[in-house]
Amino acid sequence: MSILLIGGDKVNNITELLKSLGATKTTHWDSRKNSTSHKKIPANTDAVIMLTDFLKHNSMSYFKKSAKKQSIPLICTRRGCASVEAEFSKFMEEKNV
Repeated sequence: MSILLIGGDKVNNITELLKSLGATKTTHWDSRKNSTSHKKIPANTDAVIMLTDFLKHNSMSYFKKSAKKQSIPLICTRRGCASVEAEFSKFMEEKNV
């Protein structure tokens, strides 16, 4: 499962957590630069996780629309590992049902 993680700076602990939960590849965009807000979501992405406490409103809106247009599941959560784990686990449960 390929995950696109958007937001945050130091996300090594989150990428390790996602790996332990079943993600095979995690790509991280920090979204500090304005150009990040115009990137296209890679075609092989299985889910997008947005760390909402580290994103501008316009970036969140852009990626939400892009994910919906490409029918890619979107997970919005805060940066903490517990929050990411809870939301990603919910996503995995829904996907397996």
